[in-house]
Amino acid sequence: MRQALLGIGAMMFATIVYAQDTQGVNYTVRIDAPRALEELLEDNLDLMRWRGNARVDLEQLQRLVKEAPEQARTLIATEGYYSPKVSAGLDTSGAQPVARVIVDPGQPVLVGDVDLVLQGFAPFEQGGAPFDANALRNRWTLPVGSQFRQGDWEGAKRGLLRDVAQTRFPRARLVDTSATVDPDSRRALLRVVIDSGPEMRFGELRIRGLKRYPREVITNLNKINPGDEYSEAALQALQSRVQDTGYFSSVEVSTDMRAVLNAEIADIRDDDDDDANPATPQPPTGPTVLPVVVRVSENKQKNVEAGVGFSTDTGARASLGYDDLSVFGKRFKSDLIYEQKRQTAKGEFFWPTSSKGHNDSVSAGVEREDVRGEITTLASVAARRTWGSPLLERSLTIEALTEKREVEGLEPTRAKSLPLTYSITRRKLDSLIQPTNGYVWNAQFGGAVLPILTDEKFLRLYLRGIYYKPVGAAGSLILRGETGAVASKEKLGVPSTFLFRAGGDQSVRGYGYQELGVQENGATVGGRYLATASAEYQYWFKPPWGVAVFYDVGNAADKFGDLNPKSGYGVGARWRSPVGPINVDLAYGHAVRKARLHFSLGFTF
Repeated sequence: MRQALLGIGAMMFATIVYAQDTQGVNYTVRIDAPRALEELLEDNLDLMRWRGNARVDLEQLQRLVKEAPEQARTLIATEGYYSPKVSAGLDTSGAQPVARVIVDPGQPVLVGDVDLVLQGFAPFEQGGAPFDANALRNRWTLPVGSQFRQGDWEGAKRGLLRDVAQTRFPRARLVDTSATVDPDSRRALLRVVIDSGPEMRFGELRIRGLKRYPREVITNLNKINPGDEYSEAALQALQSRVQDTGYFSSVEVSTDMRAVLNAEIADIRDDDDDDANPATPQPPTGPTVLPVVVRVSENKQKNVEAGVGFSTDTGARASLGYDDLSVFGKRFKSDLIYEQKRQTAKGEFFWPTSSKGHNDSVSAGVEREDVRGEITTLASVAARRTWGSPLLERSLTIEALTEKREVEGLEPTRAKSLPLTYSITRRKLDSLIQPTNGYVWNAQFGGAVLPILTDEKFLRLYLRGIYYKPVGAAGSLILRGETGAVASKEKLGVPSTFLFRAGGDQSVRGYGYQELGVQENGATVGGRYLATASAEYQYWFKPPWGVAVFYDVGNAADKFGDLNPKSGYGVGARWRSPVGPINVDLAYGHAVRKARLHFSLGFTF
């Protein structure tokens, strides 16, 4: 019995010793180096990676400290320091061992020369490619005199190859690259040899995956002609245009490279034959033709969407939409929208984009709006043509509309009109979803000038613009303004949708939706003139989170001299969400002496 107990005790003792041995050494690491190099070493030294590992004992820790200087030199060399002084030691005098790494990087190596060699590019006098050594050198991102970093060197080579491959020579390749570093003179001599590969041009258009919808949905958008020089940008532009139609869930535009692969296989076979029976190689006969292939996955023909939401302008919202991509060969969209202050029912037919880039549509709808004591019911039929791009968009719209207008205490009035409106929008922004730099403006000019289905002839001009400007590293300035005017003999008979009011989330904050305008029997109605302006400063203290201060001013009136400006100012919170900026503002309306909360989602223009 005693022997058994002794045996059990020995086993317990052995187990305890083993557990202590596997606990490892708890140590700290101190790195004395410039900040950028300190972060590099913290992320990559074995001494850092093994910290806290239970298998590292004191002997293994000493080995890691001994290996640290060589590892540090290798890592520091990638940042351009080839003659550093590195030392490492281990202090075990305290309760916890301290490993110390001291780095003096010395002077960095600079790029001394760049030797760029082109192979296979036809000279200009032979109609060759628009590439030469000087042009590529100007686009080279690691120029003479810059610090030689391994990451920058790899990035410069990739960028050079991408510059060549994007147009005319997609099979270009780097055949030789070298970086010769002289630590004594602290100079790096760079050599890059790039071969163009075969010149390529576009061929015929081939469509894959199209079943329900007409080919014109794609062919009318294609601006690539057979014989055009290969361009990656042209392929991307076609893909974007086809994707934006809404007919397809996925779109891929590429070229059929089988001709190139077959030619390369033939070259390999010819090389094998040449080894057996050498002969003079034949020069290339001309550019390789690449068919353009569009692969699509079609969206469902019919789709129903429902949604709910809330706006501080128009209140709670519920919507129901129906979308059919093929009704008599056209796309049909319809929407039912209920908001507390506005209700809308609308249906619209869209023609496929024409070969000239025109997008035509016809629509019919009814809208009822109850705002500021004025109730309007508008029924309209419209035809619209739009063209251009998101950067420069234009449209021409003709409408036939009739409107019923009611103000409490006054007789209801009716008006009919046949206005024609031309609109142009110019965008120059760093992002269409999250703009931080650039501008966008819109101009509308139109009216009803013929006595056809029109009670009162009028002309209308409306201008609006927004300007974004970065201020410092974390700030941005936003300036916004709008103005409008309506010219008519009489105001009565001009549909209220063509008149102006101000106030709300996208206008003068601190006031309710369309609260600023002309007073009529206790109601606020539209005026002939409009002018508003806004200045806002945003500070992004922890992107994507930010704060803002702003000042808005403006009003609407029937006479230009009566545009008595009303001001609002306040503070707000900002969040750059994946779907666009979300803004929550607390604004004080100076004229009404009240604070109001405003909420908006997305960039609206």
